[in-house]
Parts: sequence; C-alpha cells; structure tokens
Amino acid sequence: MKKLTQLLTAALLSLVVFTGAAQAKDRVELVYVEWARAVAITHVAGVLLEEMGYDVKTTSVANAAMWASVAEGDSDALLCAWLPTTHADLYAKYKNRVVDLGPNYVDAKLGFVVPSYVTINSVTEMAANIDKFGGKIIGIDPGAGMSKAAEEAIAKNISGIGKFKYVSGSDAIMVASLSNAIKRKEWIIVPGWQPHWMFGEWDLKILDDPNKIFGGAETINTIVRKGLDKDMPEVFAFFSKFDWKQLDLSTALVDNKNGMDPKRSAEKFVKANRAKINELLKAAK
Repeated sequence: MKKLTQLLTAALLSLVVFTGAAQAKDRVELVYVEWARAVAITHVAGVLLEEMGYDVKTTSVANAAMWASVAEGDSDALLCAWLPTTHADLYAKYKNRVVDLGPNYVDAKLGFVVPSYVTINSVTEMAANIDKFGGKIIGIDPGAGMSKAAEEAIAKNISGIGKFKYVSGSDAIMVASLSNAIKRKEWIIVPGWQPHWMFGEWDLKILDDPNKIFGGAETINTIVRKGLDKDMPEVFAFFSKFDWKQLDLSTALVDNKNGMDPKRSAEKFVKANRAKINELLKAAK
C-alpha cells in the first residue's frame, strides 16, 4: 500500500510538472516601455493573442531592460523598436540574439517639440532663446535613445545647444510638464515623436533639425526572441505577418491618455475594429 501511494504521488508530481511545462509554452511574454504607442500596440497584440488561446503577460520596463529581456529569452517580443537611429546602440548590442521582423509603423518622426506659440522653428534658434526655456530641455527616461541623442548633442554643442540642461524623467513627466507650460503659455521644449497622442491634444510643432540630432525618419519595428519560430510557430507567424500598418491606433492612444486601463482600451479597440482585424488575421495565416 505504501509503495502504491508513492507511485501515485510520483505520477501526480509528473503530471503537475508536465502540465506546468505545457502552460509555460502557451504563455506569451510581451515587454514594452511606457511610450504612448508602445502601450497601445502591445496590449492590442495581447488581446488578439488571448483570442488565439494564449495566456499573455505584458510587462512595462525601461528601454535597455526591454531589449535585454527579449535577447535573453525571458520575453518573447517587443513592438516598439525605433530604427535605424534611435535604438541603434541596443540593436547593435543584441542583433545576433534577436530576430527583427521589420516595421509595424513607418515614417515615424522624432525631434525637439515646442508649442506652436513658441516663435522659433529650428533647433539652431534654441541657443538665442535659452532664457525663455529656463535653460532646460524636459526629457524622457534616461535610457531612451532620444535622451542619449539629446545629451550627446548638448555635450558636443551641436546646433549651439551646449548650454542647455537635459532633465531626464519619463514620458508621463514630460507630458505633464508640457501640459502645465501650455496652460500658462510658457516656453518649453521637449523631445517628442509621432505617433503620439499629444499632437492631437495640443497645437505643437517639431523644430527643424538641420544637423539631424535624432536622425531622419524612422520605422517602429517588431523584435522577437530567437527560437520563437520553432517554439511557437503560430505566434511567430502572427508577429511576422500581421500588418499593423493598416490599423490606426489613435483611439486606443486617446483612451489610454484619458486614464482607461490599457487592456480595457485594447479590448474596446479590437471590438470597434473587428472586421478589419479579422481581415488582417486571415491574411496573416
């Protein structure tokens, strides 16, 4: 009887281990940074993968940690790689350990952004108006490619901006500072990018950048871990073939900005765009 009990216990333990392994294989780990479009697209992807039967976990981290997580196989995918310039250092570091599936958004734009009432139009005019800006550029997270590019431009005095101070923060802090300044009609300069809901919220302009501090137009790419095509071929096919460029995520960005839970806004977006999404899913098979 004792031996039978031991055998049954061993069998149950084996079943638990096997079941756990099966569940682990069916979990998709998505990682992202708290950037407006990154939040939206990651959660929409998560909702679609859940509809395909997968257990999805979405995790917000810093930019460098996001890339490292996919490269090390701890996460399956990220959908917010800005290339070829903004994330060039991270791509160079990890390119042999990840798979670049190409753009999910094209013609993305970056630059120093000011409210339209600010009477300059070029980065080369910043230095002459440094006092109006309080000598500061209100930045985003320190690990972001835009932060590094801005700090390098200051260090090298590119376009004469060497006397500015770059104040690192986050996307949320930058946007809050921008909002407060606009309410007071104060001069403010921030690093910004399109797509971002703030361009629909306020009348803003990206300053001309003759020295290309942030490079030229970019794409936002999907990056997955190596081996995903073998471990989870259906998930790999979804990421590699689903044409995100045919979806306008702006309503999800606005809902997130207004405080809606990102997963809830993603579910709302999927429901509102069901016909188009079904068409894209069919084409991706």
